Amino acid sequence: MTTQSEAIAADLEAIRANYSLTDEQRQIVDHVDRVSREVLHPLQARMDEEEWWPEDLFKQMGELGLLGITAPEELGGSGQDEFTQALVSEVISKWNPAVGLSHGAHDNLCLNNLLRNGSEEQVKKYVPGLCSGELVGALGLTEPGAGSDALGSMATTARRDGDDYVINGSKIYITNGPIADVILLYAKTDKSKGAKGISAFIIETDNPGFKVAQKLDKMGFRGSPTGELVFEDCRVPASAMVGEENTGVSVVMSGLDLERAMVASVCVGMAERALELGLEYAKIREQFGKPIASFQMMQSKLAEIYIEVETARAFGYRALAACTGLPKGAGGRGEIHKLTAAACLYAARHSTRR
Repeated sequence: MTTQSEAIAADLEAIRANYSLTDEQRQIVDHVDRVSREVLHPLQARMDEEEWWPEDLFKQMGELGLLGITAPEELGGSGQDEFTQALVSEVISKWNPAVGLSHGAHDNLCLNNLLRNGSEEQVKKYVPGLCSGELVGALGLTEPGAGSDALGSMATTARRDGDDYVINGSKIYITNGPIADVILLYAKTDKSKGAKGISAFIIETDNPGFKVAQKLDKMGFRGSPTGELVFEDCRVPASAMVGEENTGVSVVMSGLDLERAMVASVCVGMAERALELGLEYAKIREQFGKPIASFQMMQSKLAEIYIEVETARAFGYRALAACTGLPKGAGGRGEIHKLTAAACLYAARHSTRR
């Protein structure tokens, strides 16, 4: 018969297990931390100052095992879950936030969404190249005339013409847009149905009718290329559609929850690095003959920052746990929708508050 103390001990062990990494996850985190510190961090200053993205960086990340985290090994990926993907994103963002942002758009918004929603043929065609970095991925959703109402106000259209669709419209604030080879694009296939008349397409950027209208000059994440994309009678085969016609809303909404949880991980990585730099500075900066780290007020500030970082991490991990293993089309509403949005808001707010 189980005693009360044994039951409490079992509950505590379960709690510890839920907030601990597996040995494999720890090995992955250690590897990503080392290569991010040695390879990605030295690029950060120039990327930020010059809005520069190294031409072969995605291929290099593929060689280092940083891409295709959720893709099966037979397609060139690591065969891990979305929680592990977020751990990778967190560590990369700690050492180079611009790379962390572009990595998330490529590995989560494009590759993972394609894995979850694409046909077997689409997955086999694109995923190996996305895993190796031979292909760069992006997501095309936001438009110049649409903000929070990205679905209802969508003006980009895809018109059926025989065996093809003809796409017209524009997208803006597209991470990786200026360098992408493959874009997971959302367009209206039935205007009369509003948000329920949206379809998803895989667009290859060498298609006639596609162009990058401009690369945007930003205040932050300057190394991560962001642009405006234009589609002028861009013709794609019907086989480029992801899922069925007018079902794109389920693709975008189920992916949106995971996207928010991933963004929270990016913020946590940045905040963790900021705390480390603050601690280092407090130990070398002296006033009145002593390091400022010895003053109670500074200790209090650093302690509060530590609490905020760890709270954001725990909140983000809870959201990721809810998203991991979701069946196709799941998410996008209810408790998970609320949880991921809140985790993203909290992490973003506290990564920039001080």
